[in-house]
Amino acid sequence: MHLEHDEEDYNLSLAKFESMLKTNKVLFFDSEEFEEIILHYLDMGKASLAKKALKLGLEQHPKSTGLKLVQVEMLVYDDKLDQAEKLLNELYAIEPTNEEIFIQKANIYSKRDDHEKAVEFLQTALLYTEDYADVYNLIGMEYLFMDSLELAKENFIKCLEEDFEDQSALYNVVYCFEFLDQNLDAIEYLKTYIDRNPYSEIAWHQSGRLYYGVKDYENAVRSFEFATYIDDEFIGAFMEKGKALERLKRHEEAIESYNRTIELDDPTSYALLRIGKCYEKLGNKVEALKYFNKTVHEDPLLDKGWIAITDFYVRQKNFQKALFYVNKALAIDDQNRLYWKRYATINKAMSMFEEAEFGYRKAVEHGDYQLDTWLFWVDMMQNMGETNNAILTLIQAAEYFPEECEIEYRLAGLHLSLHEEEKGNFHLNNGLRLNSKHNTILEELFPMVWERQSVQDYMAKHKKSE
Repeated sequence: MHLEHDEEDYNLSLAKFESMLKTNKVLFFDSEEFEEIILHYLDMGKASLAKKALKLGLEQHPKSTGLKLVQVEMLVYDDKLDQAEKLLNELYAIEPTNEEIFIQKANIYSKRDDHEKAVEFLQTALLYTEDYADVYNLIGMEYLFMDSLELAKENFIKCLEEDFEDQSALYNVVYCFEFLDQNLDAIEYLKTYIDRNPYSEIAWHQSGRLYYGVKDYENAVRSFEFATYIDDEFIGAFMEKGKALERLKRHEEAIESYNRTIELDDPTSYALLRIGKCYEKLGNKVEALKYFNKTVHEDPLLDKGWIAITDFYVRQKNFQKALFYVNKALAIDDQNRLYWKRYATINKAMSMFEEAEFGYRKAVEHGDYQLDTWLFWVDMMQNMGETNNAILTLIQAAEYFPEECEIEYRLAGLHLSLHEEEKGNFHLNNGLRLNSKHNTILEELFPMVWERQSVQDYMAKHKKSE
């Protein structure tokens, strides 16, 4: 009831102030009312009204420390740091034990990127404050700015010891643990936190995320479930629970969890996509395709939706339809190496070697340096009779894979097919040295070269010398 009464007074003060502005009548407010009015306008982003309220407040209460501290805050907001510091020094002379003076000094030094000095002022504020949680939180933030994650973590933990309901500090503690690659320590910390605050859906949700990160999917599901028991409209927890259930191959339960997110809010393309993937895993191709189509209907610019349909048709070996949908994905993101590789693979399956060569080339151009991509690209060139380009591409690939027999055997085959015996034998020797059992690559890709007596003799001679 007391809080409701305070809220009513606060609203009355605001209405009274706005009425005064409209009528140009000067009405009296106590200094605390002015502070609340100013902070309200600052929170709303209405800086000009906040400045009007401050001006009137200081006219009515010229000695109010509270209003002068709000003035400092506004000067800092406007980057008038020297003016703000001068005013703080004046206030310090009057009230040397006012913790807000040290907090605002810390704010100024933080703005100047002198975070060590900011921490010094905040540690002085700890001597005078009653709100330890807020100051520890501010110290934690300063250490974050300095990338001192251990010290940041310590102070956020101290903040939570003072006020275990400070959600921003809780998120920051977990962030520090994760950044320091201390996921197991974070899980242990959250266990002790949950012992103190068992109804914190945030703590259960963060625990679930951490368990998921260390691949303990059973405990992840359990944690997300607790989060949803506490808040049965916690969309994020239902979504994460679905992901963990998928990892456990409990696809029907995962579908239920994703469907719950759709019940709570407008369907997201991500949830629809995951439901489609689950149905596909369950062997229900009709429902899978239905949800993949819903995904792209919900968000036509979601390339992952088009790729899901592409992959669906690839698995059905319906390459014509797969090609149609991969082109849809590429129309949205033509810089994606994985999409170009799919495009190439589909065209290769349809014996469209020119298009496949183009796809593999684009995949490499956009950063796909996997060995199989290089090799498929070269094989397409070979099929098209582009022997010299294939050789140049393999030489480029060898820079990434200097000791790879598959590259050496291909180079041997290509050079020998051009009757460049010395180069061919050099690479054949390299291939045999790296892995003599894989010499069948030569037989599979270059049967005419393989059948040459000189090649057989060369390989036999190498075998004897082993």
